Amino acid sequence: MKGPLFYAKILLFGEYGIIKDSKGLSIPYNHFKGGLKSFQCDTEDAEISNNEIKKFAVYLKTLDSNVVQFDHERLEADILKGLHFDSSIPQGYGVGSSGALVAAIYDRYAKDKITVLENLTRDKLMTLKKAFATMESYFHGNSSGLDPLNSYLSLPILIHSKTHVTPTGIPNQGQGKRAVFLLDSGYSGETAPMVKIFLDNMKETAFQQMLQNKFIKLTDACVDDFLSGNIKGLFKNTKALSRVVLGHFKPMIPLKFHQLWKQGIDTNGYYLKLCGSGGGGYFLGFTEDIDKAKTLLKDYKLEVVYHF
Repeated sequence: MKGPLFYAKILLFGEYGIIKDSKGLSIPYNHFKGGLKSFQCDTEDAEISNNEIKKFAVYLKTLDSNVVQFDHERLEADILKGLHFDSSIPQGYGVGSSGALVAAIYDRYAKDKITVLENLTRDKLMTLKKAFATMESYFHGNSSGLDPLNSYLSLPILIHSKTHVTPTGIPNQGQGKRAVFLLDSGYSGETAPMVKIFLDNMKETAFQQMLQNKFIKLTDACVDDFLSGNIKGLFKNTKALSRVVLGHFKPMIPLKFHQLWKQGIDTNGYYLKLCGSGGGGYFLGFTEDIDKAKTLLKDYKLEVVYHF
C-alpha cells in the first residue's frame, strides 16, 4: 500500500518563545521523511513502530470528537495487518519525528479531514493546529501542533501568535557562503523534561522578564529579518539570540557544548541556537562563512539545510 510521504521540519526561530506568543518560522526539511505502510512487519523497527501506533490508537479514542474524529475500525484493522511508520526522521533530534507520524495518521484515518487542496482559511488552519496539538500531546505531554501542521502542509509556516499561523514564502536559496546548518550532538534528547524545566523557570519573575524583553524581541526580529532578506540584521540578532540562550537556557545545552557555543560567538564563525527543545539531538547553526564554520567544528557532523 503506497501513500504520501511526510517530511521532517526545522523550526528556524521560535523554540520556547512560541509558548509565550513570540513569532516563529518553521520550514519542511525533506532530507528526512516517513510514510505509513500497511503490511506485515519485517524488521524490528517496524514491529516497534506497530506497537507504538497500537498504543497511540488507544489514546486517539479518548480525544474530544468535537476536535477530531477517526475511523477507529479501519485503523485497528490496519494495525492488525502490521501498520507501521517507515521513517528516516531521527527520534529525539528536534526535527519533528512525532509530528510526521501524527500528520500521516490524520491524513489516512481522520474523518471530515481538512485537506491541503482546500482554501486554507485562518479558521481551517487553527482547526488543524488544534487537532494536531491534541494528537501530539500523547508524545510530549504538551504540544503546539506546529510540527504536524508543517509536515501535513509541507509548506513554510509563519507563526504570528498562538492563535494566528499562516503559510509563507521564504527567500530563494543562494549560492553564497552564508548558511543555516544542523549540528549533530551525537545523541537524542527528550522533549517533556526540557519543557518542564522551561515552565518551572517561568515561575521566576527575572526569567519571565528576560524572556519578554530579550528572547522574544530577538526572536521576532530574526523572523522579520529572515523573511525580508535583511542579512546584516539577521546575523546581528542571531548572535545576540545565541548569547541569550547560552546565558539563560543552559539546562537545554549539554555541558560539553557550552564552550563550543561560546566559541562561535567569540570568533563570529557561527552562532548556535536550539533546534526544538534541546537537551540533545540537533542544534541549529547560522554562519556567514560555512567553510570557516566547518573548520571550527571539524570534530562534529554538520548538515547544511539552507544557503543564503
